[in-house]
Amino acid sequence: MIRGAVFDIDGTLLDSLGIWEEADERYLMEQGIRPEKDLGRILYPMTMQEACAYIRKHYPVKDTESGIAASILKIVENFYQKEAPLKEGAAGFLRSLSQEGLPIIAATTGEKELADAAFRRLGIRQLFREILTCTQIGAGKDRPKIYEEAARLMGSRPEETLVFEDAFYAVKTAAAAGFVTVGVRDPYNDEDKEKIIETADYYLEDLTDFPGFREALRASGKLSG
Repeated sequence: MIRGAVFDIDGTLLDSLGIWEEADERYLMEQGIRPEKDLGRILYPMTMQEACAYIRKHYPVKDTESGIAASILKIVENFYQKEAPLKEGAAGFLRSLSQEGLPIIAATTGEKELADAAFRRLGIRQLFREILTCTQIGAGKDRPKIYEEAARLMGSRPEETLVFEDAFYAVKTAAAAGFVTVGVRDPYNDEDKEKIIETADYYLEDLTDFPGFREALRASGKLSG
């Protein structure tokens, strides 16, 4: 039986993956500089240091690389504090899970302060027992440590714990560790959609149909009622 749920944040609950592509472009536009087409896609695979070096090399900016990084991070921070929207159906889905009596923990590769600010603005912070970060845990989502810590805090075993993720590598990690995995579609990860569907125990195109998901859990004997 399911006794707890773990949710990724970016791309699963928040429609926020795009900011990491847009932040560099926003920075340049704030400097009065027109960014090249698809700059976000060019910089996305790079580390922050590499991206800032690219910007400084290819654009007439006055900031140092560390100054560029600080400005970009401020743009991201402002996005979470003022703009980042919930994905369709997310608030209702979370509330419905909570009404089933399940504790919920958020697990993110991002910063706790940003997630906390967004959740409070959106009126959902009270639904989470805790927000765990990979930095806090000391391991990325290529290892199951963050999911295991969440389960420990909720008093559930992996096979009693739902893990909602939009990224294939994270779904794969949680599944290999014995968690009940739920893939959640995000357009940024559509190239891995088929692999996510094959790996996850459940796959959701969005978070709008909690009754359907609940019935699927009940049909498989994972939820009472």
